[in-house]
Amino acid sequence: MCAVSGRELKDLLYEQVARIARAAASPKRLELIEILVQGEKSVEQLASDAEISVKLASAHLKELRLARLVEARREGRYMFYRLVDRHVADFWVMLRTLAEERLLELQAATREIAEGAGDLAPMAGEQLLERARRGEVIVLDVRPGMEYASAHLPYARSIPVSELRDRLGELPTDRPVVAYCRGPYCLMASEAVQILGRHGIRASRLEDGIAEWRYQGLPVSADQDDR
Repeated sequence: MCAVSGRELKDLLYEQVARIARAAASPKRLELIEILVQGEKSVEQLASDAEISVKLASAHLKELRLARLVEARREGRYMFYRLVDRHVADFWVMLRTLAEERLLELQAATREIAEGAGDLAPMAGEQLLERARRGEVIVLDVRPGMEYASAHLPYARSIPVSELRDRLGELPTDRPVVAYCRGPYCLMASEAVQILGRHGIRASRLEDGIAEWRYQGLPVSADQDDR
């Protein structure tokens, strides 16, 4: 058997790394990764969140699975997917951050999203945690309840944006609210800030989601931690 040459070995190494790049080279697959940062979901849930067909979602998930970025389990007739580990979430944050730093078109698009989306929270990270711990600010998680149960910011309350109008009475009016959702490209927190503002509640949005929060080395809670 002929020994593998140095060139052939290098080509093999780069080819294997390129599998990750190819798997990520799809807008919808990147969106699915961001959704899966929030926790395990069925194919049907992922298709609904990404606004694509179940068939297309399954095809994208197959590519992510072949690249060892996601893993699956079967429960009856349903398939559930999750990220293989938090390094995939970190990869998404790093890739998005690099793109925002380098691509003028993306910078313009993010500015457009920010317009009319509500003011950004005047605090973040450790300062927000400390003020939330002292009860000086209400941190509001407006994602679906199952995503909150999987992981959420410490001291955060869960009121999905779809339920917010009916549950405004649960929020005190004497303290500011900081709403967050899945991350900078998610619009649920912006919608929540607009709803709260129309009802006289001071509110701002936190751009960071769970992936960004963890990437900064900040703590994250889950339902079992709050019991």
